[in-house]
Amino acid sequence: MTLDYRWLYDTARKRFESDEAMEAFLPEALTPDELKQKGDDRYLSAMSQRVFQAGMQHSMVDAKWPAFEEAFWGFEPEKMVLLSPEQIEGYMKNDRIIRHLTKLRTIPKNARFILDIRQEKGCSFGEFIASWPSADIIGLWRLLAKRGARLGGRSAAGFLRLVGKDTFLLTSDVVARLIAAGIIDQAPTSQRDLQVVQDAFNELQQESGRPLSHLSAMLSLSINPRF
Repeated sequence: MTLDYRWLYDTARKRFESDEAMEAFLPEALTPDELKQKGDDRYLSAMSQRVFQAGMQHSMVDAKWPAFEEAFWGFEPEKMVLLSPEQIEGYMKNDRIIRHLTKLRTIPKNARFILDIRQEKGCSFGEFIASWPSADIIGLWRLLAKRGARLGGRSAAGFLRLVGKDTFLLTSDVVARLIAAGIIDQAPTSQRDLQVVQDAFNELQQESGRPLSHLSAMLSLSINPRF
């Protein structure tokens, strides 16, 4: 089964008063050059922010994030990787941040992940993210889940969306549309089902020329007009 892009566009367009209103609503990804220009501290900050968002109200985490930035000296990976278990436990006394020890422990672990990628690839983490092809975004999800700390499930895609890397999101509305279209018959969890979803997005992208973030939002809009 496939999704017809023209039908998808027309269905999403009905939610808006004008073409301009819809285009302004759709989430934009950064260009590869913009992703490369981000410092690796921004990637570690976003990883950590996404880890804390999981299972929590995003607005609460976002409101606390300036305090995190201050407490963790701007999330420079070279500094964060040196945090000892005792130092991490010391953050449990800081009432300006969210005191969740398991999640706090991911910060030096993900700093190590970023530094390891830099050493292996001979480039910044931003360059590594920028160069990953959108046609295999699930491959990047898989790598983040395997090598990062607490970046499995929806957190990999959530992290990528935070930093501006083009990705689709498997929200309940997106999954519902994919099921209704006969692409999948349940929420995709296996690599086989995720590849089927990736293939469907690749076809839509080839047909439309739109980024994955646009297509993901349009799929949601086709199910939920209040998305």
